[in-house]
Amino acid sequence: MIQELEQDNLQEIINSNDTVIVQYSATWCGNCRIMKPKFKKLATEHEGATFVIADAEKFPESRKLATVDNLPTFATFKNGEFKSQVQTNKFDVLKELVDDAV
Repeated sequence: MIQELEQDNLQEIINSNDTVIVQYSATWCGNCRIMKPKFKKLATEHEGATFVIADAEKFPESRKLATVDNLPTFATFKNGEFKSQVQTNKFDVLKELVDDAV
């Protein structure tokens, strides 16, 4: 399952799902746009996790749940707790993060 945040409620999603994988992005970020379809493809391959795309500028409370100081940042949450993150524009690095999370 994949969803794009429409409100600053990532914590609610994390609390109500076992495994959540987040892409933090911004509309101006070229690498974010490049990684988005790859992130969506991984979502179709891992049905046991919830994939979320969060605009790091529009949703500051959601951004605080990980250390987002570069975009795109990908973070994983397990059982309501932050687990790990990477800041990358490389598919193999993202895939490794996702594989470790699920």
